[in-house]
Amino acid sequence: MKVKSILVSQPKPESEKSPYYDLANNFKVKIDFRPFIHVEGVEGKEFRKTRVNILDHKAVIFTSRNAVDHFFRICEELRLNVPDSMKYFCVSESTAYYLQKYVVYRKRKIFHGRQSINDLMDVIKKHSGENFLLPCSDIHKQDVPTLLEENGITFTKAILYNTVCSDLSDLKDVNYDVLVFFSPSGIKSLFKNFPDFKQNSTKIAVFGSTTAKAAEEAKLRIDISAPLPEAPSMTMALENHIKEANKR
Repeated sequence: MKVKSILVSQPKPESEKSPYYDLANNFKVKIDFRPFIHVEGVEGKEFRKTRVNILDHKAVIFTSRNAVDHFFRICEELRLNVPDSMKYFCVSESTAYYLQKYVVYRKRKIFHGRQSINDLMDVIKKHSGENFLLPCSDIHKQDVPTLLEENGITFTKAILYNTVCSDLSDLKDVNYDVLVFFSPSGIKSLFKNFPDFKQNSTKIAVFGSTTAKAAEEAKLRIDISAPLPEAPSMTMALENHIKEANKR
């Protein structure tokens, strides 16, 4: 079956240079974007029940912009004055620069990796005497806590926001040739919104092994996968599939 329409379960790219737009133009395919999940902040009164004292920590590890936003939100809700001496460790340069929204960048101790926690570990180990705070969602990958534990880093997880299923009821009568998923939560949201969903001829594209596992457990047929040696990105995997499907 030819591919004419794709729904990507993520927010619409901010940049016009997104490879998704190139894909749409080059193959005359309709590509829509719709987040299947979103995050909601944990209220201050609920966070207090965890008995995590933010100011007991001298350093914070940020793995995303969401973590940055909700760290400063909860501090404001709890009327905590974050000291200028607080150290910030960010997995990427873009996350580090995002801190400018909340702090005077050049006057703070800010460190960053290239793109992952592995890049950042050498820097974190140089500050191993600190007590780190790890802001995160209720649903989070275990690779960061595991790596910190393996390297003997003292840290506390702080659940500051929850990952919840978005309301997709307006898509009930809308059909796409391909549905693209990037997390198990996206698969969960599909069935929460449409418990009677039948895949039939709809093609499922998944990114990552955990997403693939969730799709398989949901009895979905996986038609497109990434990352693979021949398709390290989802857009490349979609392109390869479209080339094959649409030449028939």
